[in-house]
Amino acid sequence: MVKVSDIIADYLKEKNIETVFGIIGSANSHIFDSINKLGYTKIINTHHEQAAVMAMGAHYRASGKLSAAIVTAGGGVTNAVTGIVSNWADSIPGLIICGQESYNYVTQDSHLRMYGTQGLNISEMVKDVTKKALGFTNQDDIQEVLEDLDFITSTGRPGPCLLDVPFNLQSKMVEKRDWAFHLADFKFKSLNTESISQAIKESKRPVILGGNGIRLSGAKNKFNEFINKNKIPTLLTWSGIDLIESDNENFYGRFGLYGQRCANFIVQNADLVIVLGSRLALPQVGYDFSQFARDAKIIQIDIDELELAKYPTHMRIQANCKHVIESLNECDLDSYREDWVAYCNKLRQDYPWVEKAHKDNGYLNSYKFIDRLSNHLKDDHIIVTDMGTALLSGHQSIKLKKDQVMFTSLGLGEMGYGIAGAIGAQFACPNKPVLCLNCDGGIMMNLQELHTVIENELPIKVVIFNNDGYLMIKHTQKMLFKNHYVSVNKKTGIGLPNFSKLMPAFGYNYYELKDWQNFDSTIENFLNDKDASVLEVFMDPEQDFIPKVKGVLKEDLTIFPPPIEEMSPLLPLTEIENSMIIQLSEKSKQIKR
Repeated sequence: MVKVSDIIADYLKEKNIETVFGIIGSANSHIFDSINKLGYTKIINTHHEQAAVMAMGAHYRASGKLSAAIVTAGGGVTNAVTGIVSNWADSIPGLIICGQESYNYVTQDSHLRMYGTQGLNISEMVKDVTKKALGFTNQDDIQEVLEDLDFITSTGRPGPCLLDVPFNLQSKMVEKRDWAFHLADFKFKSLNTESISQAIKESKRPVILGGNGIRLSGAKNKFNEFINKNKIPTLLTWSGIDLIESDNENFYGRFGLYGQRCANFIVQNADLVIVLGSRLALPQVGYDFSQFARDAKIIQIDIDELELAKYPTHMRIQANCKHVIESLNECDLDSYREDWVAYCNKLRQDYPWVEKAHKDNGYLNSYKFIDRLSNHLKDDHIIVTDMGTALLSGHQSIKLKKDQVMFTSLGLGEMGYGIAGAIGAQFACPNKPVLCLNCDGGIMMNLQELHTVIENELPIKVVIFNNDGYLMIKHTQKMLFKNHYVSVNKKTGIGLPNFSKLMPAFGYNYYELKDWQNFDSTIENFLNDKDASVLEVFMDPEQDFIPKVKGVLKEDLTIFPPPIEEMSPLLPLTEIENSMIIQLSEKSKQIKR
């Protein structure tokens, strides 16, 4: 006979989960004790529960290896909700195990706001942002429950699961049996790749759009094989940013509202768009879907039928991306189109990722910084970003190599993800260098986790873009309120610390850049520092994020959303016309330039 908490610890060992993240409390103390006694799984103690769950998800993003988060009742599990939603939004599997008040309080107080001391119905609270959230009620079911949640979290479209375990049930004695995990793969009744291959053969201007579903299905290598074999111009979403190396001859950039001009022109002029594993989120297609790839047949392959039903695409195939790509790799598609490739190559030459508009203006421009930083990164670097400047400049101008990994929280986009994500990545891949791109505002959202890095002697490198506050919100206020700022910097109500003093106090080695002088040597010293280190990069507090698809002014002074080929700074109408193969959008003709 063993305790229920011992079964939970044994589950982690059986699934080869060597690292979990969490914070101890009274309500989960049996689970912590059992994990510690078994000695297989190491508990990484964070300082906030949201960071524990973010790190759990980052562990999977970096390595493809499942992890778990162990949190306590009450405020412990409610603190974890942001991390849960973050993983839900980006389809990241993992198991959150939380302590709960004793079961008698759960039952007798179920009609009350709170159970016992600090209990609440957390499984009901998060049921819409988990694949399954279960309040545990019968100690004899513990192995069956864990087997089911283990299967559910990773099957189909992945996502987090939550198990809420009352305190007194954790110590109940049960008979342990052999584990019986479900091994079935997620398959569909039919897989119509013949229609895809026929569409490619008939098209003159095909484009592949690659998304996160490719990575989640374990098809990155198969995807590269498909692209390199068929020479089809390929674009990536931000969540699929590292699927192809940036210098691949078939890769033409990342499309969307904050995409690259070249990529947006290409997708807008295609006659066939094959979407592999992307939900075509608003930041990718723009505010008016009717203007997206408007002369193209759109074929969307996704594992989630609800996402497939979102837009009126021409063909929707519910399938695992890996199965589709494997099937297409067996076909002779005859897909190379010389004129189309020449057109795409010219756009790539005419519209580089770093433009003339990326000016230093007395500071380091963040886009130019990321571009030059790329040349110093190691072949196996893992790059984790926070939001704001780190997100936008990082994803628009970074050049990635074949074996580099880059990710952030894109579905939820919560400030404070960067440090927690970097911790998860470093524990998943202890022998790889981890770089966190962060900002002066975002890093404050989970500042306490800087000590988790130091406590665990992690050699994580952190870039802090100092733009004197919340730069993205400054832009919003500038557009809406004519430069009337509120709560975006020290002058308007939100002050930020002196990082040159704060970071050494935490135990970090501190570097800074205020201009391009000694850039290369500073970057090399920073990245090659054997300990945790911080590089503060001072940028223009008013720097714009460009290119960007912005709401534009018509001749009659009204504002409307343009098609995604119309990126600011706006190009002359004649240049837009010369870059388009298909007919110019009527919206382009209405823009006041």
